[in-house]
Parts: sequence; C-alpha cells; structure tokens
Amino acid sequence: MFFGLSKTIGILLLPINLLIVLGVLGVLLLVTRWARFGRLLLAASMLLLALCGFSPLGNMLIYPLETRFPPWDASHGAPDGIVVLGGGIDADFSAAHGEAVFSNSAGRVIAAAMLARRYPHMRILYSGGSANFISDNSAKEADYAVQVLEGLGVAKERLIIEPDSRNTFEDAFYSKALARPKPGERWLLVTSAFHMPRAVGVFRKVGFAVEPYPVDWRLMGQGDLTHFPSSSEDGLNHTNLAVREWLGLIAYRLTGRTGELFPGPATN
Repeated sequence: MFFGLSKTIGILLLPINLLIVLGVLGVLLLVTRWARFGRLLLAASMLLLALCGFSPLGNMLIYPLETRFPPWDASHGAPDGIVVLGGGIDADFSAAHGEAVFSNSAGRVIAAAMLARRYPHMRILYSGGSANFISDNSAKEADYAVQVLEGLGVAKERLIIEPDSRNTFEDAFYSKALARPKPGERWLLVTSAFHMPRAVGVFRKVGFAVEPYPVDWRLMGQGDLTHFPSSSEDGLNHTNLAVREWLGLIAYRLTGRTGELFPGPATN
C-alpha cells in the first residue's frame, strides 16, 4: 500500500504536477459560476510555477539535504563492503536498448567502481530492482549494474546483487539480509548526497550500521543559495527533486520507516 501511494499521491504532490493540475482546474472553472475563483487559481499556479522555475527555491531546499553528511573520511581504513543504492541506471531504457543506460545519478555507479579498485578485498552489494508501479522481470537495474561493474574490471565473485527492491526501505531491508554484516564490520553506503539523510535513517532502522559515502551532488556550495537558474527547467528539476525528498522524509517518519525526521551524523 505504501508503495502504491508513493507512486500516485506522492507523484501528484510534486510541485510541477500539482501546479499544472491546479492551473488546468482554474481554466475549467473560468466557464462556470466559479470563474473568479478559477482566475485566482490560474494566477496562483502560474506565479508559483515561475517561483519554482526561476528562483533559487530548489537550491535552498536541496542544500540542507546535501550538506547533512560530510564526505567520507578514508583515513579510518579500508571498509569491509559497500552498499550501492540503485538510481544510477535507468532500468526501462536499459531493457529497451539491451545495455546499461545511465541516469543523472550515474555517480553512484562510478563511485562503486572506483572504490572497488581502491579496496580490492571489499565486497560490493548493488541494490536496485524496478521502481515502476507495474513492472515485470525484464527491467531490473541491478542486473545491468553487474554488466557495467564487470566491464570496469570488478570480479563477479565480489558482487552481491539485490534486484528486488522498489524503494529505499526495501533497499535497506533486503541488503541487510544479503550482506549479513558481522559485528565490527564496516560498510559504506553509496547514494546521492541529497538522498543520504533518508537512506541512513532507514538503514539505522533495520539495524544495518553504515558509513555515509555521499556522491552525485547537485549544488556547488552555499553560493548556490542565491544563484538564479539559467532556465526554468533547471529550477523546476531542483524544486521537484528536493520536494520529493522532503516528502519522503516525512512519509518515512510517519510510517515508522525511520526513527528520525531528519537523520544526521551519528553522535557517538
């Protein structure tokens, strides 16, 4: 049920979708006795679309997510394994073309290959199934990730594949079952910096201790808080991305999938 709601109501609540729906509703009301309300609704939706597309709003919402965890400190020594969360490969496009097609989160896959080369005895668990509401077995992201990592020189026997997860909670739940981390082992968690707070919160909830290894930053730094997008597409993409992640944090906390609203670095 949670997965279905996230793919329906969750998608509808994204700014660009919600504001377009409100704008269309406003247009329809223009030919009714509620025409005045329709004009207000249409004007509000247009103004809010402009705000999301042309202002630094999206950057302001992404910044606290991306800066919640610092870059990983390699001075602590070699880890025993890494968990790489899916999202770097588009499973549907990959299935259509018969080879891996990367998304704009490809930094997750690249980081996995670099870490594998740097730490030759480390295990690599790639978690990624299909996030589609209705899916079959033809498009599993983890299957294409194996091809990519092997092609980049990672031995197949080092890879642990988790192809069934559909969201972050399932990533953590299934990954723990496959990795079976032992006391004292150190596992890195590789995902996009904006996604790290929610991901860490879920892994903590299922009892899988991980060290955050954020990648795939969308902002250069604090200066972007006053940077106006060069196009409305960039602004809307950042706003949609940030709102989706904040909604995810709220939903995961309300449903008990995380123990904190905004998970941060461990305090011990």
